[in-house]
Amino acid sequence: MPDSEHPQAAPAVPPRRESSLAPLRSPVFRMLWFTWLAANTSMWMNDVAAAWLMTSLGPSPLWVALVQTASTLPVFVLGLPSGALADTVDRKRYFMITQFWVATIATILCVVILMDALTAPLLLALTFANGVGLAMRWPVFAAIIPEVVPRAHLPQALALNGVAMNASRIIGPLLAGALIASAGSVYVFVLNAVLSILAGITIMRWRRVHNVSPLGREPLARAMRVGVQYVWQSGRMRAVMLRVALFFLHSTALMALLPLVARGLPGGNAGTFTLLLASMGAGAIVAALLMPQIRAWLPLSQRLMVGTALYALAGTIVAFAPNIWVAVPAMLLAGATWITVANTLSVAAQMGLPDWVRARGMSIFQMALMGSTAAGAALWGQIATSTSVHMSIAIASAASVVLMLLAQSRSMDRGTEEDMTPSHVLKVPQMQPPARPGRIQLRIEYQIDPERALEFLALMQESRRSRLRQGALDWQLLHNLHDPGRYVEQITDASWTEHLRRFDRIVAADVQLRERRLTFHTGAEPPRVTRYLVEQD
Repeated sequence: MPDSEHPQAAPAVPPRRESSLAPLRSPVFRMLWFTWLAANTSMWMNDVAAAWLMTSLGPSPLWVALVQTASTLPVFVLGLPSGALADTVDRKRYFMITQFWVATIATILCVVILMDALTAPLLLALTFANGVGLAMRWPVFAAIIPEVVPRAHLPQALALNGVAMNASRIIGPLLAGALIASAGSVYVFVLNAVLSILAGITIMRWRRVHNVSPLGREPLARAMRVGVQYVWQSGRMRAVMLRVALFFLHSTALMALLPLVARGLPGGNAGTFTLLLASMGAGAIVAALLMPQIRAWLPLSQRLMVGTALYALAGTIVAFAPNIWVAVPAMLLAGATWITVANTLSVAAQMGLPDWVRARGMSIFQMALMGSTAAGAALWGQIATSTSVHMSIAIASAASVVLMLLAQSRSMDRGTEEDMTPSHVLKVPQMQPPARPGRIQLRIEYQIDPERALEFLALMQESRRSRLRQGALDWQLLHNLHDPGRYVEQITDASWTEHLRRFDRIVAADVQLRERRLTFHTGAEPPRVTRYLVEQD
């Protein structure tokens, strides 16, 4: 992954370091930020209460760790469909529905607890259902934020989202712990439902205009294919996904086993668990507010490596801490380094995605994060069952540093940043659509100097990735055997409508790539463009 986090295009004004609170000047961002704070407070309350209940219902390390798996697995399973929907439907309405879903699950949990009918499998099932709400709301929120803040403020906005997440990491456990100790677990879920309903009502009052595409809504299955195709064809996004998977697979060991670490400390109880979570949240908030300074101090690749190493150190200290006085400072460090790595990866992903595929791209990002978290929770829970809680966290910490070093040294994306600014330079073809449905085949004929063939072929591989990122069904390069200087770029789209959609997806980097292709063309006329309808059988 390149160290630069911004496109190559020069800014209109000299860059200056913005305040970490700059995005809060926007009233819409403020509203969304407080809504996100409430939503995540509800999430943490639910997770803390569920994890603590499970220590009584199924007290083995594996059952406790599976609470984390049940909470995060839905994002892995449903993340892509959710992202595809968020890119094609009214994002405001979709975001609102997710909040009411979470409120419904919390109400069901209240009823089950009051009926004294809660079992370990049922708790996991309802935790999974609550995770469905998280899977639904995260991609749409990630896609909305770049709509309401300038691109220059996006890193700060994402850091503030981290502040909301980690403030909720403090507020949620504190509220949950106080309610569990004073009134019982059922009241945690009552408050969860109330907060979720209030968040849904707040979103309902937001006056956002949904722009409907004249080409109609993209079919869900096709939207999902295009989203996966975009990420796979982007070297930057593949590099981000690898690092996300490696970091969160190992970092989840500490979080998944933290209830058992808290119980093992002298005098360990629900308050100890809450204090450790709050300490991690406090460290994350401090680091998020200092993120502009951290980003200026360390380039991207160094932030990833230093953050991973320090998180591993903090996790090991917590695992073997003899008392709370040692564990709390280590949890502060764990929170600061966790948010640093998470923010670095999130900004890298956002900068590598154009608006039209942002929710899908970020849903795949979140799938990698949550999928590796879910797998890691089960893995390290099983290792803790076979060895010990302390040994499991220590092994995870050591492995995370080694594997991240390998990823940084062997799979570095050495390409340049691409300018994702939307471009309307290429106009939609002014012609009648075909009378019959079918795939569309576009052919572009180039005449080049045969001595530059190797350079041209290398450039056309970039062209292939660009066309496929835009949603093309297939791409081929044909070489005329009778004329060594003649090449034909052949692009296949699923339909005429999908062919037209690609014109809306062209960004500045695609235009720059087109200009580079044209420098190879030696013909007196521009490259010949021909469109064909693939007749159905």
